[in-house]
Amino acid sequence: MPARTSWIPYALIAPSVAFLGALFIIPLVQTVWLSFSAGEGVSLANYQRMANDLNFGLAIRNTFLLTLVVVPLQVILALVMATMVSKLDKGRDMVLWVLTIPLGVSDLAAGLAWLSILQNTGYLNSALYALGVIPGPVGWLSQETPWTLFFGIVLAEMWRATAIVLVILIAGLQLIPKEFSEAAEIFGASPWTRFRKITLPLLKPSLQSALILRTVLAFEVFAVVYALGGRNFPVLAGEAYTWQNENQNYGVAAAYAVLIMAISLAATAVYLRALRTRPEQLP
Repeated sequence: MPARTSWIPYALIAPSVAFLGALFIIPLVQTVWLSFSAGEGVSLANYQRMANDLNFGLAIRNTFLLTLVVVPLQVILALVMATMVSKLDKGRDMVLWVLTIPLGVSDLAAGLAWLSILQNTGYLNSALYALGVIPGPVGWLSQETPWTLFFGIVLAEMWRATAIVLVILIAGLQLIPKEFSEAAEIFGASPWTRFRKITLPLLKPSLQSALILRTVLAFEVFAVVYALGGRNFPVLAGEAYTWQNENQNYGVAAAYAVLIMAISLAATAVYLRALRTRPEQLP
């Protein structure tokens, strides 16, 4: 007689499935439907209007440029910090706690904090003026200085979100057996060789998770950009906000949201393929 399938596992995951369906799947379906809705029928009118938006090209360029600059820098910085923290014998928890403080700061609060530093009357201008470096206030975040505005946003994003990558990579480093590195050291492998041949291959799953999470969040960046640059630095999420709240056009806003989702899914697929780990590839 075949064994009866237990209902307990299904009962345990039922609340999570219900939560996911109520707060994610249903709004997702509604957003996709809204993006294709036009009057009484279904059409691509919202997407055409989105593509004809004056800021659409700028938003695409700025979002991708910000992602291509911020994400690699954050991964490299987090990898260096995670390696250093993992080698500490004393005070590791305290150092890790200090490095992850930005995780407790909201996106908007982080943007406002950096605004107080970089604005015309901010701390940076005050310090440079006191040192005699500049004769007066410099508009780092104005429309006339797009590159300083961009680098200001990059700095704010790196301060705010590098800790997310750091936590994931530290967790991955702790799962790597120390015996591998110790054996390689006995056979004369240099620190760089051990890092490249042992640590990085075994860290691929953590790098994959960190890159997927951080890239998706980078495509959705809004609060920091809005706090520092406002409409001077259009991004996709910012344009969705503008069309929904200022223009009161929910169809075009939904089209922007679907575009962000499609780009995020494409980036996730690339990471899953490029960083897939096979047993035979591990040392």
